[in-house]
Amino acid sequence: MTDARQGLTGLLDTEAIRKDFPILDRTVHDGKKVVYLDSAATSQKPRQVLDALNAYYERHNANVHRGVYTIAEEATALYEGARDKVAAFINAPSRDEVIFTKNASESLNLVANMLGWADEPYRVDRDTEIVTTEMEHHSNIVPWQLLAQRTGAKLKWFGITDDGRLDLSNIDEIITEKTKIVSFTLVSNILGTVNPVEQIIRRAQQVGALVCIDASQAAPHMVLDVQALQADFVAFTGHKMVGPTGIGVLWGRQELLEDLPPFLGGGEMIETVSMHSSTYAPAPYKFEAGTPPIAQAVGLGAAVDYLTSIGMERIHQHEKAITEYALKRLLEVPDLRIIGPTTAEDRGAAISFTLGDIHPHDVGQVLDEQGVAVRVGHHCARPVCLRYGIPATTRASFYLYSTPAEVDALVDGLEHVRNFFG
Repeated sequence: MTDARQGLTGLLDTEAIRKDFPILDRTVHDGKKVVYLDSAATSQKPRQVLDALNAYYERHNANVHRGVYTIAEEATALYEGARDKVAAFINAPSRDEVIFTKNASESLNLVANMLGWADEPYRVDRDTEIVTTEMEHHSNIVPWQLLAQRTGAKLKWFGITDDGRLDLSNIDEIITEKTKIVSFTLVSNILGTVNPVEQIIRRAQQVGALVCIDASQAAPHMVLDVQALQADFVAFTGHKMVGPTGIGVLWGRQELLEDLPPFLGGGEMIETVSMHSSTYAPAPYKFEAGTPPIAQAVGLGAAVDYLTSIGMERIHQHEKAITEYALKRLLEVPDLRIIGPTTAEDRGAAISFTLGDIHPHDVGQVLDEQGVAVRVGHHCARPVCLRYGIPATTRASFYLYSTPAEVDALVDGLEHVRNFFG
């Protein structure tokens, strides 16, 4: 075992953790054990989450909030209990600031549409500006493009440096007195970059702009404290943090949620309805129209319990060590180019790379034959690929169940790729 691998021992009991994830025992292609390195796209689910989902459907399945019978009251308690767990997990000042959506994309669209329909001082219109960055997931670009097209607002963005960091050299020119909203990712899903939140928020506050943070790649991997962040909105998704698909979260400051209009109309989000007009329920229910993702919220609550029992800081330190080891090993591979920061400081556990002139899709297919599961493509971050003049990348991403042996399997697989293509 190398010194780098020895440094990973003792951070987390990955052997015990992996036993909680049934899919990690799977084999493919004539008995090759799955090496799952695609947690940035979706994480695997532990038995504790799967059991919670099954228990809900088997024993408590009913619609929430209005039923007065026993299992409806149980379903409501489980659903609202999940809200309490999420609020505690992100250190929200109030449970009423936690809105359940179907994913982070819906959360970000919700913010964009609220601001498009809002009254002053929050309204986005042709005299205002929207700021984002070149390294965003499409979910934090397209909603703002749509809002700009609909309102006439100007869309501006920060560029990326050659080493995969945000170029903030012109921050005073990008964020101005006309800026209404600054929306950016805390951790890039393609570059792995951890962005300088304090500097961006400080400038936004100077001009009175709101701040929305996409924390989809942060919430699963590090302590997420919305009070410490000092943003106005924070979005993330359940399926990347060992929870089920179909459940996302938008946290917003309570005074903003009280003032901003709803986006979706329907059942549950109302206070009174007549044929002439309607009044709306207080937040968070104002933003949760119709039957919510009840089972998925219960599963997310179980995921929060699971992560909390291990400890987010311990998970973060484990991933930092795995990422450092992976960077070291990958940089030893001939013709491999890492797209993004090449050191473990201020970066997350997703590493994108190219391998000579071999197309990333070919890299991914040959790796799959070795049982190694990675992501290929532009990772819903095509502007990043355009910035670096590449068609796509191969991305390996790690989580609490990742091991140094899996990093070695990736590197061995890449050697097989190189040999295969001569």
